[in-house]
Amino acid sequence: MVSNKKRSVRDSMGELEVDEAALYGAQTQRALNNFPISGSRMPLEFIKALLQIKRAAALGNQKLGCLPDEISSAIDVACVSLLDDANLIEHFPVDVFQTGSGTSSNMNVNEVVATLASNASGLTVNPNDHVNFGQSSNDVVPTAIHVSAVTTVTRALLPVIDELISVISLKSETLQGVCKTGRTHLMDAMPVRMDQVLNGWSAQVENARALISGTVAHMQYVAVGGTAVGTGINTHRNFSVATTQILSKNLDLQFFPAKEHFSLIGSQDSAVALSGQLKTLAVALLKISNDLRWMNSGPLAGLGEISLEPLQPGSSIMPGKVNPVIPEAVAMVAAQVIGNDTAITIAGQSGNFELNVMLPLVAKNLLESVTLLSKSVPLLSNKAIATFEVNGDNLEAALHRNPILVTALNPIIGYDKAAEIAKSAYQSNRPIIDVAEEFTDLSRKELLNLLDPQKLTEGGLSD
Repeated sequence: MVSNKKRSVRDSMGELEVDEAALYGAQTQRALNNFPISGSRMPLEFIKALLQIKRAAALGNQKLGCLPDEISSAIDVACVSLLDDANLIEHFPVDVFQTGSGTSSNMNVNEVVATLASNASGLTVNPNDHVNFGQSSNDVVPTAIHVSAVTTVTRALLPVIDELISVISLKSETLQGVCKTGRTHLMDAMPVRMDQVLNGWSAQVENARALISGTVAHMQYVAVGGTAVGTGINTHRNFSVATTQILSKNLDLQFFPAKEHFSLIGSQDSAVALSGQLKTLAVALLKISNDLRWMNSGPLAGLGEISLEPLQPGSSIMPGKVNPVIPEAVAMVAAQVIGNDTAITIAGQSGNFELNVMLPLVAKNLLESVTLLSKSVPLLSNKAIATFEVNGDNLEAALHRNPILVTALNPIIGYDKAAEIAKSAYQSNRPIIDVAEEFTDLSRKELLNLLDPQKLTEGGLSD
């Protein structure tokens, strides 16, 4: 909420005015003044992760005797109230494109929590001396990146990937024995079965899931406790252990103290790796989406092998046109995730000595990729793959006229003779079996057996 009234606040650099209704203080206001760049705030899940870290840190410091019980409790209550606030993000207006350490966002959280804790308890809770005690933006922000990534991937992305795998598998079972013309280089190739095509999709998604899951395990190690440069200056030697234990309990997820803090503060290698695996999933989804679009193309002048569920009119000028809108949307998501990965890769190499200085960008792009994938995968599952119908007549018409079926005769008549038959079939636009019967000594019965598309999808040499 913005009001016309202002109040005067002070920090180590002097006084300035802040909106009277704002819960934040001077350092947040300086960031608002300094970074009017994109209008994009830090992601909600990142802010929630910061609040969870502040809560765990306060309780950890209480346990270690570093903060008075009443101060720690007031911070904890303030964090919980913010986490329950439906309008949470309104209190955290700092632009993504800010100081590279994310100090502005860390101080934004410190100030808001301190204000609420002070108001509710009647105590004077200081944003630096209490809420940020034993911490630095340099270890808290990398920790928030890891915590928010682990949380969103585990709770939002992996379940919908599992659903996609299940939907593909169920659809595959309904399409066993349905043959179609295979294509390589977008040109006719040997036949495949629809269930084989879908099983290929499923394997791609399963592989991407395994890679994502394996990388998330590395992100369960967090930097908190390293403070400014990784040495743990100004914090209790057991702070990292105490805080991660409380954080794990509060989130019902496992987090562990870093084996050493320097790499998690000076680099973002684990985030770069996770982004790369999200890109792998995006590439798989793009392949699947394009397969669906090609098979659905037409309905008269394209392949017309399947019909996707019609969801909306496809043109403002051409009546009756229906487009493959879900695969197109997913393809755009994939493109964005790939672009996000490029930005994260560049950000990841911006670790200068003891600190990476593109942390807000890493947080924003990584969480955007997870969110986009989490929301688009169910659409692909339920509004494209689960609901498409096979156009059997179109499949059959193309399948039996495909001259490439002659490949099955190679072991019997040789490559050159088979190529001659294929060329003749193309030129005369005749079924391959008719041409092969004229060019070889094989009987019609033998050719029917050798050129049976169903058998050709099973591999190996014919008996």
